[in-house]
Amino acid sequence: MDQKTKEFYDRLKVELDMSNTWPTIYLFKFIVPTVNNNVKQVENAFDCMGAVINTKKSKTGKYTSISVDVTVKDAQEIVDKYLEVSTIQGIVSL
Repeated sequence: MDQKTKEFYDRLKVELDMSNTWPTIYLFKFIVPTVNNNVKQVENAFDCMGAVINTKKSKTGKYTSISVDVTVKDAQEIVDKYLEVSTIQGIVSL
């Protein structure tokens, strides 16, 4: 991970700690190209966490938006999930 990315996630973690009490329900939002098994990869990242996952394809079907409501224990868990899914080709985290 480069220095700029590390600084971003360090800042995100501080902001999450300031604005939440733990554990809390957190809403992850992603957009992925609707190819290969991108949607399944995101779903697998939240497997066994009790997550509520909603997906919606774009009008053309090229992209899928994914919303994930899940209870997390702390800010580090959120950062870890963002880092885990960042390896999925074409994913955009919102």
